[in-house]
Amino acid sequence: MSVKIRNNVTLAGDGPATVVFAHGFGCDQNMWRYVEPAFRTRYRTVLFDLVGCGRSDLSAYDVQKYSSLDGYAHDIIEIIERFGEGPVLFVGHSVSSMAGVLASNRRSGLIDAHIMIGPSPCYINDDSYCGGFSAQDIDSLLETLESNYLGWSSAMAPVIMGAPEHPEYAAELTNSFCKTDPDIAKRFARVTFLSDLRKDVARLREPTLVVQSSEDFIAPMEVGQYLVQVIPEAHLAVVENVGHCPHLSAPEACIEAMSGFLAGLGRPFDVQ
Repeated sequence: MSVKIRNNVTLAGDGPATVVFAHGFGCDQNMWRYVEPAFRTRYRTVLFDLVGCGRSDLSAYDVQKYSSLDGYAHDIIEIIERFGEGPVLFVGHSVSSMAGVLASNRRSGLIDAHIMIGPSPCYINDDSYCGGFSAQDIDSLLETLESNYLGWSSAMAPVIMGAPEHPEYAAELTNSFCKTDPDIAKRFARVTFLSDLRKDVARLREPTLVVQSSEDFIAPMEVGQYLVQVIPEAHLAVVENVGHCPHLSAPEACIEAMSGFLAGLGRPFDVQ
């Protein structure tokens, strides 16, 4: 099976560098529709659906391969090797930003810079780290998801999305969750919420921008602050936004932060 079909890869634009957009849990590439067009005029852009999401080929889903983020990272490596031209900027939302970290660490030189939107290397608090949730919180979340996925989707999507002034976005996220195969979604949720990639993010050496919503139930401010402390070349951009999906609910602010970061990288990313 071709990579393009497997991940429903969409290509646009042209330029001296490639910008790859990767969506988060329960979403698909359509979540980038307000942000990606601002970059296709200057760069080659690559959109795709994680296997098991959106319009990816479900026959490619393998339980063992995707039992950890390594399986998704392997796909990202293949996508960039096949479709990346020139230096590559990887833009990951939420869990995909962590899959991008794994891809970058496993294949030196594959990715030249990262933009992470609402990232979290670990969702569970410990004595020296605030991930936003206790172990009991995560266990309860996963138990509810396991027993009543559709009910969980309807209840959690508005909380995750935030953006109270745009209830249509919460409805869109609910619909996206509900379209995902429940068994795949349950497994991906466990991969997402039980992963601990703190050692991996500390190994990242590429320039990185962390885009943090001012209020985010899923990835609180402490997580963004932690990442810019442990990643050697990281910068934090706080977007005034309630919710975990600022690229949908505050796209202009995200585009401004991303463009400023690209300008700071210099050529060939700094193009007008």
